[in-house]
Amino acid sequence: MSLVDVVLSRRSIRRYEKQGIPKDVLNKILEAGRQAPSAGNKQPWHFIVLTDYDTKEKLSHGRWNTFVKDSACTVVGCSYIGDEYGRKWSTVDTSIALQNMVIAAWAQGIGSCWIGDFQEADVKRLLNIPEDWKVTALVTFGYPAEKPGSRQKKPTGEIVSYKTF
Repeated sequence: MSLVDVVLSRRSIRRYEKQGIPKDVLNKILEAGRQAPSAGNKQPWHFIVLTDYDTKEKLSHGRWNTFVKDSACTVVGCSYIGDEYGRKWSTVDTSIALQNMVIAAWAQGIGSCWIGDFQEADVKRLLNIPEDWKVTALVTFGYPAEKPGSRQKKPTGEIVSYKTF
């Protein structure tokens, strides 16, 4: 499958097989994040990989994130906000790195889902995240136990313009 086909076929997966991700596959996913571009090449991210059920379960009590506990792993993407550069760019940079992971995972048959339903203070306390870091997002990963169809998207003409808005 071409890279464009990988990107166009990716879907959010919320049901996972009860199967771990092999270490070499997970390492490729994490490497895709590590290789992401960042403003000034600051690489203002830190990724916490959670594989134990108890920790994932503690993160799955929101309205839209109950499946976190069922993922093979959940990556907590943290952004450094301890300086002006980080406060300006780290959220975007960390999001780019996480999306690299999502695409690398899908290319290897691993599903994922972005999680924005979390209480940052609770996550920081649970995972001992320092004060000068923020939790940008959680992303679940695992072998899909579902095959969602495509979702309706806005027409290109509605979201793209040339020269001016």
